[in-house]
Amino acid sequence: MARTGSTDSRLIVIRGNSSSGKSHLAQAIRDARPRGIAIVGHDVLRRQILHVRDHPGALSVPYLDLSARFALDHGLHVVIEGILHSESYGPMLTSLRADHRGVTRCYRYDLDLDETLRRHRTKPLAAEVTEDSVRSWYRAADPVHGLDETSLGATVSLRSALDMVLVDAGWPFEDPDAGP
Repeated sequence: MARTGSTDSRLIVIRGNSSSGKSHLAQAIRDARPRGIAIVGHDVLRRQILHVRDHPGALSVPYLDLSARFALDHGLHVVIEGILHSESYGPMLTSLRADHRGVTRCYRYDLDLDETLRRHRTKPLAAEVTEDSVRSWYRAADPVHGLDETSLGATVSLRSALDMVLVDAGWPFEDPDAGP
């Protein structure tokens, strides 16, 4: 594919099992840097917009790529977040990373199944998504070779993860309540 974004753009990829904290971290990044960040959420694109099942070759793969590239090419920073299994999304993510002109940082939540299920029980979605479903999606490890992902374990707090991303991306903290 063609080069995407600018030398000033940031691309942040956050992957991991269901209920690991990906969406919370993406929102925390936006809250810390409220202007100019597009969150490209796997669940939103796949489940809500396209309403398709997830598998290699699913429509959600090129749609996620297209959405991220569109935002990057129009001056936005992008946070991609989702389960994003390696066999389905790995080639697209490594291609996007290679094509991105700016700073790219990749993170993967690595939680054991017990912690994943504990976190799942705290979510409103737990009423409609069973623990058996979460178990069936769970992967003990699912690295994407070529992404150089930083592992986030169960002991990493949301604040610590946020601070790590902001520093790694070269972003100073901005207080969203400070005004323009």
